[in-house]
Amino acid sequence: MQRSLASVTRRLHLCALAAVLFATSTASAQDLPVPTSGPVRVRFETTRGAFTVELDPSRAPLSVANVVQYARDRHYDGTIFHRVIGNFVVQGGGYLPDGTEKPTRPAVVNESGNGLSNRRGTVAMARTEDPHSATSQFYVNLVDNLALDPGPSRWGYAVIGRVVEGMDVVDKIASVATGEQGAFPDDAPLEPIVIQSAQVVSGPVAAAQ
Repeated sequence: MQRSLASVTRRLHLCALAAVLFATSTASAQDLPVPTSGPVRVRFETTRGAFTVELDPSRAPLSVANVVQYARDRHYDGTIFHRVIGNFVVQGGGYLPDGTEKPTRPAVVNESGNGLSNRRGTVAMARTEDPHSATSQFYVNLVDNLALDPGPSRWGYAVIGRVVEGMDVVDKIASVATGEQGAFPDDAPLEPIVIQSAQVVSGPVAAAQ
């Protein structure tokens, strides 16, 4: 039976919930250097191949600065894609293969009203039901998920960029067998898919890696 939208969006919420316990305030990325002179590319090497995302600091400056800092701090290295829902999203960036959640910095302000939409191939920030709770976790849209965009009376999920190379790798990740795995009750790859490295490879902050 097809899952309801409320059910699948709730899964985006739950995976980021524990990370928020580490947060003591929002908008921490305001203290980070914000790249504003052009797009920034981050390359993710995974056990299923590599893909590159192009982040848009002109539309999501706080969120992009946040993700760039996590990449530069090597936070993503060794984390897994812990939630894979076919025809919806793949989500990662917060947990180790044994289910341990990595500590994070405080959460960032929601930038979902930036004009970017949750279309196939876009990258967005995962969060809890608190709109301003995104930390390190991100997801890639496998299809157009316009219901995740903001509305007149609700916050959306902030899109921060798009996959520009390796969407076929993302689709491979999306096709793996999933179910209950360790600390995750469902939708987790039965064989861990590990982010081996995440590096800033181009843009105004690449030289500072």
